[in-house]
Amino acid sequence: MSCNSVDFHFCPCCGGRLETQRRGDRDRLACRECHRVLYVNPAVGVAVVVRRGDAILWGQRAGGPYEGAWCIPCGYVEWGEEVRAAAAREFLEETGLVVEVGPVLAVHSNFHDPERLTVGIWFAGLVTGGVLQAGDDLAAVEFFPVAAEPSPLAFPTDSLVAAELREGKAGLIPDSVL
Repeated sequence: MSCNSVDFHFCPCCGGRLETQRRGDRDRLACRECHRVLYVNPAVGVAVVVRRGDAILWGQRAGGPYEGAWCIPCGYVEWGEEVRAAAAREFLEETGLVVEVGPVLAVHSNFHDPERLTVGIWFAGLVTGGVLQAGDDLAAVEFFPVAAEPSPLAFPTDSLVAAELREGKAGLIPDSVL
């Protein structure tokens, strides 16, 4: 059974039967009993881009479908969590480093996994403490030159961000001394 809400048959609020109804310009799932619309929205992901000289910190995925592939350290925003706090928390969990989360570098929609659509927000970051070590979902963390990101990449949107960094956005990231 799919965990994707577009495949739900019963309302998560009251348990009533869901049916497809035309709402505005879209077909939506709505409950026959409580009449609530089940909106299918992407999750929000956050990433922090840290620079050391002309290199960016990348993490190698430890497991799952992207095992062995590289990504900018990232994770999900929890319910009720502020996005910058989530970015700092995820970065600490994955890299062992404490960061000051700076300005937004990029925002992209992620469609690579049709079961788990996300909107990603990449922030500039400055390391303020901690010890660099892979943790949580990562098997390794390593700096790679801005001009040559690691391969393979786990997420196509990281390729977009890497291109934006090469085109000059890397200069917006403060230099972290580790």
